Amino acid sequence: MAKPTLALSDSPAFRFVLIMGAVNLFSDTTYEGGASINGTFMGTVGASAAIISIVAGVGEFLGYSLRSVAGYVADKTGRYWLVTFIGYAINLLAVPAMALAGNWQSAAALVIAERVGRATRKPTVEATLSYTTAKHGKGWVYGVNTALDEIGATIGPLSIALVLFLKGNYQTAYALLAISAVMALAALTVARVSFPLPSRLEEGQTAPTTGFTSSYCSTCLPVPSSPPA
Repeated sequence: MAKPTLALSDSPAFRFVLIMGAVNLFSDTTYEGGASINGTFMGTVGASAAIISIVAGVGEFLGYSLRSVAGYVADKTGRYWLVTFIGYAINLLAVPAMALAGNWQSAAALVIAERVGRATRKPTVEATLSYTTAKHGKGWVYGVNTALDEIGATIGPLSIALVLFLKGNYQTAYALLAISAVMALAALTVARVSFPLPSRLEEGQTAPTTGFTSSYCSTCLPVPSSPPA
C-alpha cells in the first residue's frame, strides 16, 4: 500500500495538480467570499435592487461569454501563462478593491471586472490541467481540483460571515480577502516557476529547471514539433 502513495507523491503531474488546486482554493475563497456580500454592499452605497440584479446578470453573462474569446487569444498568441496571470490578477484584485468603492457605480465596475477576469483565466487553467489527465485520469484530476475549489468556496463566505458577526464592516471584510488573493497569486507564481511548460507533463517529463526558455516559446503551453514558418 505504501508504494502507490510514494509513486503518486513523486509524480510531477500530481504536484502540478495540487499547486493549481491551491491556486483555485485561495481564488475561490476570495471571489466567493466577495460574492456573498456584493449585493448588500452595493445597496449600502446607493444601488437599487434593479441595479444590483442587472450588474449581477451582466457580470455572469460576460463571465461565460468571454471565455471563448480568451481561449482564442491564448491559442493565437501562445501566451498561455500571460493570459492566466492577467485573468487571475483582475479576478482576484477586484474583490479587495471593493473596500475602496464609495458609490454603486465603482462597485458595479469592480463586480463586472471580477467576472471578466475569471472568464479570461478559466480556459487556460483548464488547458494546463488537461496535460495531467493522461497520467492520473480525467475524473481524478478534475475531481481533486473541484474539491479544492469547493473548499475555498465554503471558507470564503464563512470568513465574511465571521467578520460581520464580530461587528466588522463591509470594508474590513473585503480587505480581509486581500490575504487569500495574494496567496492565490503566490501559488500561481510557484506553478509558473516550477512548470514553465506544463505540456511536458503529458509526456511524463518534468519541467526544465534551468529557466523559462525553450526552443520555441517560453510562455507557451503546447510544444510544437517544429516552429511555425
